[in-house]
Amino acid sequence: MLQNLLEPTPLPPSVRANRLAIGSPEYNEILDFLYDEAEMLDNLRLAEWGELLTQDLEYNAPLRHTRSTAQFDQTYIRTVQHLHESYGSMLMRVKRITDTKSAWGEDPPSRVKRMVSNVRVYKTDKADEFKVESYLLVTRSRFDFDYFDLIPCVRYDILRRVEGSLKLARREILLDQVVIGTPNLGIIL
Repeated sequence: MLQNLLEPTPLPPSVRANRLAIGSPEYNEILDFLYDEAEMLDNLRLAEWGELLTQDLEYNAPLRHTRSTAQFDQTYIRTVQHLHESYGSMLMRVKRITDTKSAWGEDPPSRVKRMVSNVRVYKTDKADEFKVESYLLVTRSRFDFDYFDLIPCVRYDILRRVEGSLKLARREILLDQVVIGTPNLGIIL
């Protein structure tokens, strides 16, 4: 069924007993990964960023709806997405921006800063994988406009150790906004 294809793989639970201590070596390594990733994306080092992705990547941003407090758990609709990317489609986005002249929405490129905070890291049932919860605030300005976009969100990542290095295997981006104020999502969140 098509709906099953659109729904992302469920994330493992965030079990407090499995949470890594802030300042522990693994926590610091993951924090460095997130900061380095943000710097790569901010500075358009997209080919280098693409090397951080696993070949079974899932990269999703489900649609948000406004719901009552009693229906808060139904805020995100995971079968309708702003972004529904795989490894191949994400590399195509990178190539489109870096190797073609057809990415007119990002040429000239946006000026973007990604601020990562509130990082919590959990061990999962797989010895080589970690679940990472973080807040992301993206600022984006274009051309000579005197205003900029703010894109706040929560990210749920699965980072996997592959041949000694951390790689991004899964990302779910939960945008705070129901209506995204930015004219396009040509940038990578």
